[in-house]
Amino acid sequence: MSTSPSGPGSATQAPGRGPVPSGLPRTSRTARNHAPITATGLLVKVVLLGLVAGIAIWAAFPLVEAEHWIGLAILVATTAGLFYLYLTRRHIPAKYLVPGTLFLIAFQVFPVLYTASTAFTNFGDGHRGSKDDAIVAIQSSSVKQVPGSTEYSLSIATKGDPATDPLVFLLGDPKTREVSVGDAGGLRRLDASQVTVSPTGKVTAADGYTVLNFGQASVRSEEITDLVVPTSGGAIRSNGLSRAYEGQAVRAYDAGCDCVKDSETGKTWTADTATGSFVAADGERLAQGWKVNVGLKNFSRVLTDPNMSGPFFGTLLWNFAFAIGSTGLTFLLGMGIALALHSPRMRGTNLYRVLLILPYAMPSFAMLLVWRDMFNTDFGLVNNLFGLGVDWLGGPWSARAAVLLVQLWLGYPYMFLVTTGALQAIPRELTEATSVDGASPWQSFKSVTLPLLLVALSPLLIASFAYNFNNINAIWFTTEGGPFPADNPTNGATDLLITYTYRLAFGAQGAEYGTAAAVSIFIFAIVATVSAISFRRTRKQEEVYS
Repeated sequence: MSTSPSGPGSATQAPGRGPVPSGLPRTSRTARNHAPITATGLLVKVVLLGLVAGIAIWAAFPLVEAEHWIGLAILVATTAGLFYLYLTRRHIPAKYLVPGTLFLIAFQVFPVLYTASTAFTNFGDGHRGSKDDAIVAIQSSSVKQVPGSTEYSLSIATKGDPATDPLVFLLGDPKTREVSVGDAGGLRRLDASQVTVSPTGKVTAADGYTVLNFGQASVRSEEITDLVVPTSGGAIRSNGLSRAYEGQAVRAYDAGCDCVKDSETGKTWTADTATGSFVAADGERLAQGWKVNVGLKNFSRVLTDPNMSGPFFGTLLWNFAFAIGSTGLTFLLGMGIALALHSPRMRGTNLYRVLLILPYAMPSFAMLLVWRDMFNTDFGLVNNLFGLGVDWLGGPWSARAAVLLVQLWLGYPYMFLVTTGALQAIPRELTEATSVDGASPWQSFKSVTLPLLLVALSPLLIASFAYNFNNINAIWFTTEGGPFPADNPTNGATDLLITYTYRLAFGAQGAEYGTAAAVSIFIFAIVATVSAISFRRTRKQEEVYS
């Protein structure tokens, strides 16, 4: 009967592991599973956790000031969870998954939820703040100078760039010689040591502010006229570029009737909580309103209001035609070129491939601007080269043909590249077998090559369709959605739903964020439905040819 050696130099067998020399120290399971933390790794961890703590503290102050206790609780819980996760040696998979999940929530989930919530409100120009904000704006905008009202020496200033930063009024009181700074948030007195005042009482310099000269102020004269500084007795408005006055509001809010009354005309506007507006008996609405929940009104308006449903459904049809045409035409051209270069009889294929992908290597926005100039009626290359006089971007159908042609030129290199890769994955024995069976090249392509290509490329075609459905650059940099009919300057012949939505949200006619968000939800639903149906058909096709 033999026994295992146990002297120096012998080895013991651990269950499920190799032999361990008996003379060496054994390590614990924890030590074997975790590599020692290097000084560099520790420094990186400390810096990143310090950054997390700094961001959390920075975000906590506005939440406390606004009394958003739920948001503050979420912030504290998230920060504590991150510190627990990265200060322990446990939960290794979560250390890699959590950052990506947080970024997904911040940059994908939250914007989608915020857009969806906005779609159920009247958020837009005139309906941005609360009811109290609307009342202050109504009263401030109706301020008029009255005899005996206080007048101030006025200097216009900003806290930074004189051309772009928000304006403030530096006001010198000629009676008390006090200096105050005012903006839309109210009036605040400045210490005498912080300002320099001329003998006439005009502020020439102030700590932390840039005083505008006459030329700089003249450029922004419209903003200066619109700026109203609310006060307890009324509001302060400018009278030119060097004087200001504290006037009385003609329109005042009466809490008893929940209405706004005009002391000059006697007209009354009653609060309408359903629309967030003050409405008179004759239907007139004051421009300043407040944000309220309107339910499904925005969605109903898009589908039933003749002023919106007509442009919406017309744009939707063209949107489908544009997305299908852009995807289909580029795929056909790219596949045709790939098939030609895939032939074994073709010579110089590497040179051709380099030349054919040049459009794909160019910045798309720059090429779109170049194509826009090429379609110019008078000096464009297209008309001059072919001796034409077509107003490409001036007619609805010619403009649509032009943008599809531009998309064809920009998009076929991508389809050429992916089709080339898919063709190289198809065994030549399959096509050779069809030739032996007597099939023509067309029959071999239709029965073997094309189905196998579609199995491989269908996900890419679906993704390309979704991209082109929302391809704002292709339209905005070439036609800007035009040409526009004379009776509707907000919806053009080449508008996609995304450009139509952009114009609703940020157009010169006034921002309608709630309605634009509703249209965005429709776009999301359409693309998601089409993609889901397409992917289901793709899976069935894969089952047939697998």
